[in-house]
Amino acid sequence: MNELELKYGCNPNQKPSRIFMRGGMELPITVLCGRPGYINFMDALNGWQLVKELKEATGLPAATSFKHVSPAGAAVGLPLSHTLKKIYWVEDMGELSPLACAYARARGADRMSSFGDFISLSDVCDVDTAKLIKREVSDGVIAPGYEPEALELLKSKKNGNYNVIQIDPDYVPEEIERKQVFGVVFEQGRNNLKIDRELLSNVVTENRELPDSAKIDLMISLITLKYTQSNSVCYVKDGQAIGIGAGQQSRVHCTRLAGSKADNWFLRQAPQVLNLPFVDTIKRADRDNAIDVYIGDDCMDVLADGRWERIFKEKPPVFTREEKRAWLDQMTDVALGSDAFFPFGDNIDRAYKSGVKYVAQPGGSVRDDQVIETCNQYGMVMAFTGIRLFHH
Repeated sequence: MNELELKYGCNPNQKPSRIFMRGGMELPITVLCGRPGYINFMDALNGWQLVKELKEATGLPAATSFKHVSPAGAAVGLPLSHTLKKIYWVEDMGELSPLACAYARARGADRMSSFGDFISLSDVCDVDTAKLIKREVSDGVIAPGYEPEALELLKSKKNGNYNVIQIDPDYVPEEIERKQVFGVVFEQGRNNLKIDRELLSNVVTENRELPDSAKIDLMISLITLKYTQSNSVCYVKDGQAIGIGAGQQSRVHCTRLAGSKADNWFLRQAPQVLNLPFVDTIKRADRDNAIDVYIGDDCMDVLADGRWERIFKEKPPVFTREEKRAWLDQMTDVALGSDAFFPFGDNIDRAYKSGVKYVAQPGGSVRDDQVIETCNQYGMVMAFTGIRLFHH
């Protein structure tokens, strides 16, 4: 098949719409179920590149959760602790396969943003992963293949209308990519930059101890940034993105946004949050929303009389600012990547508040010395990669 007609483009008024291959080539994808739309395919094809590169860099199964052409989460298939199983709502599913662990991590990092996501998997979708996908609200999935039982599970989702795409894992795109803006054709070479441990060899700080686990986290961060709308930064811990800031005009605003998401990820692991007494009838999305409000500055929106009764069996105590800060001070060894240089040390100041110890960025700012000195004040390790990762 060379061409696939779509219902519409980014918006319903944008017709006609299609995806197709130039020069009579075959599309590298097959739609096994559903009718994916324009944005679905944008998410799917960007997400596939991300997980393919994560698998190549780490040797581990990888998954990502995409929303509006940026990842909400990305992870590799490391085992889940009891606490992570609980905050990702998979403690009832027993031991999960590595691929299912990868998606549980990718989906669970920022559940608010991942609601209605498009999923990309590096490996053949197994039954464990399909069962996890089936219970979450999402638009579709792309993978290099599907186990027969897994495919049947996915086909039963959304009354048989769930979007399931299979991609040829051996497909290699043309070296030149093109797109139009306002009738003008843009052309550039594909970003074929390989992200590996060698990119992290130029350590510029006094602390030069960069363990292999930190290198893996920094590679995950940089590969995630390669497919995130710029400006972007990405916080990673233990094989998964825990805070992604995308599309911000100011880098420090991006660092703050991603840092607040990383903080929320860790706050959800606090005993006060793990033990929230939800009513039995609450839906998954409502529970996620309630947790997000409870750990934020507007907690009374769910704790006010007349409101908490619809969410909790009994009224929880306020999670105070001091209690939250004390808990966040326990978050350590976080890795942070940036798609372009940090222009000021304020980015490092903010990163430190979210437990960052390892940093990878291109370098090249006129204030590099200031940024390095700020890292030295906190005992951080920073590597200059010498490469920029803008994505638009």
